[in-house]
Amino acid sequence: MHVNDTIVALATPSGTGAIAVVRLSGPDSHSIIRSIFKPAFAKAESKINPDQYDQIKANTITLGHIYDGDRMIDEVLLSKFVAPRSYTGEHVVEISCHGSIYIQQEIINVCLKNGARIAEAGEFTLQAFLNGKMDLSQAEAVADLISSESATAHQIAIQQMRGGFSNELQVLRKKLLNFASLIELELDFSEEDVAFANRDELKSLLQESQLKLRKLIDSFALGNVIKTGIPIAIVGEPNVGKSTLLNALLNEEKAIVSDIAGTTRDAIEDEINIDGIRFRLIDTAGIRETKDKVESIGIERSYSKAEQSKLVLYLLDATQLNTQPRILHCLMRIHIMREKFPDKPLIVILNKLDQITGLEHAEISKQIKSKQPDVHLISLSAQSGSGVDDLKKALVDSFNSGALSQDSTVVSNARHYDALQRAYASLLEVQQGMVQEVSSEFLAIDIRATAEALGSITGEITNDELLGNIFSQFCIGK
Repeated sequence: MHVNDTIVALATPSGTGAIAVVRLSGPDSHSIIRSIFKPAFAKAESKINPDQYDQIKANTITLGHIYDGDRMIDEVLLSKFVAPRSYTGEHVVEISCHGSIYIQQEIINVCLKNGARIAEAGEFTLQAFLNGKMDLSQAEAVADLISSESATAHQIAIQQMRGGFSNELQVLRKKLLNFASLIELELDFSEEDVAFANRDELKSLLQESQLKLRKLIDSFALGNVIKTGIPIAIVGEPNVGKSTLLNALLNEEKAIVSDIAGTTRDAIEDEINIDGIRFRLIDTAGIRETKDKVESIGIERSYSKAEQSKLVLYLLDATQLNTQPRILHCLMRIHIMREKFPDKPLIVILNKLDQITGLEHAEISKQIKSKQPDVHLISLSAQSGSGVDDLKKALVDSFNSGALSQDSTVVSNARHYDALQRAYASLLEVQQGMVQEVSSEFLAIDIRATAEALGSITGEITNDELLGNIFSQFCIGK
């Protein structure tokens, strides 16, 4: 890593726009700008005077012009930051120019001619990490914040970037290392049988640590789907209105709607953002007995998609529930779905409400509730849109609670999840070692393995290969 280089890159998306921002960071940032920037307050001067740049105060914005020799490139706004009070901890200059692609490239070229080099992906944030402006998990949160597509993903990234997750791990890691040091100290006095580490306190710390790590590990299931979109499977028999409901939720004709049974033979997916929560809706093939091989494959995929989902919407056609046998048949289907997916929230939707009378609806609802009293039942018409807003509210309510509403830490990064798993496994080794009364040196090894796994999350223990892998996933200007 070339930590002493001065780097330059476009910090805004490439392409033509109203404005663009070119960012410089590194020890030579200010000397480069001295030779190419002329502030507007120096209008009387015919040439660039480097001393004029020094008159600009740090953390201010100055109007002026960028020159390449005697040729003016553009009128710009220049933001000056002096180390260490900058995003990267280095001297930083940000040039807000007009959004012409030609102007952007010309400004970058004149910076390169004067000693800068093009930044690599994520190198500005890498500088911030190396200069102690943020730890590694906070740096990764920057990338998550940039890519967040919903309020919940944004909330998780902001919380992590503010250091809440890091602080929890650092406190825990410090306690574990303290015990490891005390246990290792005992080895120096092994002949005198001296105990520096209180075993009861260590047991208490192990229990506390396991609870915290287990909570963080379990939160990944929620954090990961929030990041990628919460999968919702729409299932039911053929022609109950699954594709119509998908179209109604998306407010577009995404799926083909037909009176012919078995039209949908493969899963159709799309995303929707409801009140800041990103849902991935999956319209599945109708579930029924069939000898058609292609349709059978589609039905198997329906069950597979339901298994992968976080919530199942099971549709009923209200117009078909006009006899007791049909109602009993649908109740049996609901029972099968609940048995097949006992751990998944299930919302039963009584569709085509606009095609039955109020008395018929009341009777059907009563019978379903009498046999399935705890079922979440929603009545709507996917065709007319009546009741669809109630369904949207139910989806939001299903996931806008628990860890998110309590502002608890939610893990959404796969690397963090893997490190937490390793830390938890090492804690179990320590606990088992204490029960078996193994030698203190083995306890110390397992405790330090736990601390090392936690340190890899925050970057207290790292290597160039890991950093290269993480920051290569960033955009160039960040």
